[in-house]
Amino acid sequence: MKSIIVPVDFSEQSEKALKVAADIAKQHDAELYILHMLELSPSIMSESGYVAQEQVVHLIKVGEQRFADFLDKPYLKGIKMTPIIKHYKVFSEVDEIAKKHSADLIVMGSHGTDGLQEIFIGSNTERVVRSSEIPVLVIKGDVEKFKLERFVFACDFKEENIPALKKAVEIAKLFKSNLHPVYVNTPGDEFLSTEDIYTRVSKFLNLAKLGLEVEIYNDYTVEKGVLNYSESVAADLIGIPTHGRKGLSHFFMGSIGEDIANHSDTPVITFKI
Repeated sequence: MKSIIVPVDFSEQSEKALKVAADIAKQHDAELYILHMLELSPSIMSESGYVAQEQVVHLIKVGEQRFADFLDKPYLKGIKMTPIIKHYKVFSEVDEIAKKHSADLIVMGSHGTDGLQEIFIGSNTERVVRSSEIPVLVIKGDVEKFKLERFVFACDFKEENIPALKKAVEIAKLFKSNLHPVYVNTPGDEFLSTEDIYTRVSKFLNLAKLGLEVEIYNDYTVEKGVLNYSESVAADLIGIPTHGRKGLSHFFMGSIGEDIANHSDTPVITFKI
């Protein structure tokens, strides 16, 4: 873990993410690349669509000063950090910046008031998650100290999720944490017999060349199962795969938003597949 991207918008949520990123940076002697995207309000545009150059320069200076004030925090002292200002909100640029600096992780805050739907659908964080090739750690609640002891990774153990699980294994090793892979079995069309689940999981682990013990957890929905299982093992982090521009994988469609983000402050990390 050598470099971490942290997009900030001066909100309380982005400061929560910045604190977690700072904590991780201290643990791994990593550098923070703290990114702020300026956004010109439509209200300053003239009828012709022209913005006076003086206004733009003024807004940029105000934004830069506010950014400098935001970064003047005791918990950032002693950490290698590089502030980056972009003058437009182009969220694919976050991934480009991550590639440029060989970043290992993006850490973002989320309001999360309406659940993961708020995080992942139509929001800034969701745009970053969809375009990012590297893991995105989403912080909702207050995290006093990011201590990753128990890491739950949930998926349907289909072949497409192998890269995501391998990345989760890497992160678990990096933080010296216990990885808890889980398959949530639900009633209805998605129900599998115990034998069918073991067959699927065994094939998956053989293809992945991983020797892991996978928990089978029964619940009424995948979302409740992930939440309840994570609570039962006192998880510090929940990992889920995403389909990039298609959003969350089919395995997590439905009400996962309300169940996980509204009822748990546990951080969530996404892995693109």
